[in-house]
Amino acid sequence: MGIQVEFTPDLALRNIEEFKKGNRKEGECIPTDLTVGEVYNFLKKGQRLFWLSDDEEWSRGELPLCETKGGGKFSSPCASVKILEATHFLEKGDIWTKGKYKVIEVFKDDRVRFNCFKKIK
Repeated sequence: MGIQVEFTPDLALRNIEEFKKGNRKEGECIPTDLTVGEVYNFLKKGQRLFWLSDDEEWSRGELPLCETKGGGKFSSPCASVKILEATHFLEKGDIWTKGKYKVIEVFKDDRVRFNCFKKIK
C-alpha cells in the first residue's frame, strides 16, 4: 500500500457561484475580484503537492490559477499565483490540502502565458 499524493502544476479552483449555491466551501473557489498582491486562502480535496519558491528570478514558482468544472476540465489561466503555504489535514476521514496563494498577475484575455511550468514574459 502506498501513499496517494497528487503533484499539482497549477491551482484549479471552482467558480465562486459554487460557494454561493452551497455546493463548495469558499476556499475551493476563485474569489470574485482577484487583486494583484493580495493573498487568498485555498482548499483542495486530496493530498496535493505544490511548487513553492521564493526565487524571483525567471518568475520561478509562479503557477497558473485556472477555473475547473471537475473531471480535468480547466479554463485558460485567469491569473499567475505563487503558493505561499500548503498544509495537509484530515476532516471526517477525508484528506484535504489548505493553504495560501498570492496573486502576481491577473489575466484579462486567453493569450498563452505559460509554457509547461515556465511563465512567459
